Amino acid sequence: MKIKEWLKTLIFYEILIGMKQTMQHLLRYRPITLEYPHIKKPLPSNYRGMLALLKYDDDTEKCVGCDLCEAACPSRVIRVVSAEVPGEPTKRFAKEYYMDMTRCLFCGMCVQACPVDALGMTQEYEWAVYDKRNLQLNKEQLLAIGDRAFPVKEKRLEFQHPNVAYFNVSFKDIPEKEF
Repeated sequence: MKIKEWLKTLIFYEILIGMKQTMQHLLRYRPITLEYPHIKKPLPSNYRGMLALLKYDDDTEKCVGCDLCEAACPSRVIRVVSAEVPGEPTKRFAKEYYMDMTRCLFCGMCVQACPVDALGMTQEYEWAVYDKRNLQLNKEQLLAIGDRAFPVKEKRLEFQHPNVAYFNVSFKDIPEKEF
């Protein structure tokens, strides 16, 4: 019995058993490595990536400057400066819109708080920069991200539902509904 144990110690029996298992695994399985920059892993449909401001199909901005996204953001990433449309005191718009993406939690609460669906979460995740000041985005940059991520844009609400255009007195250039 002692000779058998001495022989196992001499030929490193435990290491050979482990190497046998490793070789079986190595020869049986194929690698699953992706060539990352060229082949990207598909993301789930509910992935929350970079935020974007959206537009209507006539290239007007959806944001009405209500500041609800700013109020809903738990990390205070968003800053909105709203103003009134000249000549129409009942209409507002976002004069300035800023996001500090270095502090964003990507929670999506700002998207859920928006009453006009002016914000969207994109599938973009490649935002490595050398200077973190490049991640402080303004309104034009956020609109460009929205144009790139959401190429199909919806119609304005007035054009989606003719009854809204008929009863809405603030839009004078929209034709009335035909009966």
